[in-house]
Amino acid sequence: MDDLFAVEQKVYDDAVLYAAELKNGVPFDPKKFEQFTEDYGKLLKQFRKLTIISDRTTLSLNTSKEYLLEKVYFDSLTGIYNRRFLEENMQRVIRTYSRSDSLLSVLMADIDYFKNYNDTYGHNKGDICLKNVAQALEKSLSRGSDFVARYGGEEFMILLPDTNENGALKIAEKLLKSVAALNIPHSDSAIADHVTISIGVTTGKVEHKQKNEEYFIRADEALYLSKNNGRNRYSFKTFKEN
Repeated sequence: MDDLFAVEQKVYDDAVLYAAELKNGVPFDPKKFEQFTEDYGKLLKQFRKLTIISDRTTLSLNTSKEYLLEKVYFDSLTGIYNRRFLEENMQRVIRTYSRSDSLLSVLMADIDYFKNYNDTYGHNKGDICLKNVAQALEKSLSRGSDFVARYGGEEFMILLPDTNENGALKIAEKLLKSVAALNIPHSDSAIADHVTISIGVTTGKVEHKQKNEEYFIRADEALYLSKNNGRNRYSFKTFKEN
């Protein structure tokens, strides 16, 4: 690259010198002019090649960046966000919404009797089931600020910033219906002939010093209530008991 710029500078300097000579009365030399034109044409071709290479390199780097981000923040099986994305972005949500005394609702969803499903239909079918449930949960969220992430195994976390208890319970109801509507057969479920989920819901006022785990624990406690009360339902626990 440095050599190319040096050649360009020499061609430019020679052309300026020749222009000065013409101005001082030196006769015009067509061959010399053709040589300048040829040299400049070669330089343009070289620069075009470099531009193409640079564009391809930039595109390749951007593609690699997107690929790496996908590997880092997306669950390879279900295609939705993974736990790392959840952990990092939830902290950003807490910092952002704590400035306006907003509410944050967190839902934990679990596929009912999923071990039985795997035992009956096999792990390949189990993976397909997980993927379909994950997509149904994701499609049930309409706001750009809301998102679902695979928390681990058959568990999912749903974040609903700036959402009160009533709004969170409406979403929970919607999630239950969306998964049921998939109508995935589950002959070894104790509560239905199709795949269902149980959900735990918690809502709290966002404060700057809060940790992700505080919401997770509360949502998990609410999920436990749903499982204890028959599954295929949602239960609510306030983030902080009075």
